[in-house]
Amino acid sequence: MTTVTTRTIAYAADGLTMLGHLALPAGADRRPAVLVGPEGMGLGDVERRRADALAELGYVALAFDLHGGRYLGDPEEMLARCMPLLADPDRMRGIGHAALDVLRAEPRTDPDRIAAVGYGTGGAIALELGRDGVGLRAIATVNGLITGRPGEAARIRCPVWAGVGSEDPIMPPAQRDAFTAEMRAAGVDWRLTVYGGALHAFHHPPVDHTVLPGVGHHPLHAQRAWRDVVDLLAECLPLAE
Repeated sequence: MTTVTTRTIAYAADGLTMLGHLALPAGADRRPAVLVGPEGMGLGDVERRRADALAELGYVALAFDLHGGRYLGDPEEMLARCMPLLADPDRMRGIGHAALDVLRAEPRTDPDRIAAVGYGTGGAIALELGRDGVGLRAIATVNGLITGRPGEAARIRCPVWAGVGSEDPIMPPAQRDAFTAEMRAAGVDWRLTVYGGALHAFHHPPVDHTVLPGVGHHPLHAQRAWRDVVDLLAECLPLAE
């Protein structure tokens, strides 16, 4: 465990001023880095804590923003913003690239050793960065099995790990099948973990506002998914090379 330093970083993306959360491990040396993407509600304390946990392990971590510093707890407002975004790969890539530029500009970041970990909408953005040919070391997506434009997955240059709840109505079996078919056709090094009995956003602790039907926390699988993400980073983005 290391002492973590955090700060908020403002940057421009998608016509908004985004407020990302940067977490730095102790020391002054360059470290591998992880871009952390939030669920559709936006950057909140859950993602900030995940970035901090990654920094405690020794990574530079940036949890990026989706909504210009806002957390959209109202499901209708969240869908009104996220559904058009998820239908527009170029917008998703723009948000991802802006955050990636911030992470790469951090002096502690080794720009040649970066991975992307995303949840829901943030996971879709991580995948779009891969489809755009970004040189990531690994991509992890939980609840974000969004397929891309035909053929562009062939530009993914790193392993992809995906996690989804077996009872997730937002990412149902047909969506899983489409995602895996895309990965297979592109020759990607991919893995899909299905967590039995889990709903959508099973990794996210309970919230004090209304959620969409089919959303629910699964404490055991949340722990397992986090371990799976950390194991992927240990394999593809080791702290020492």
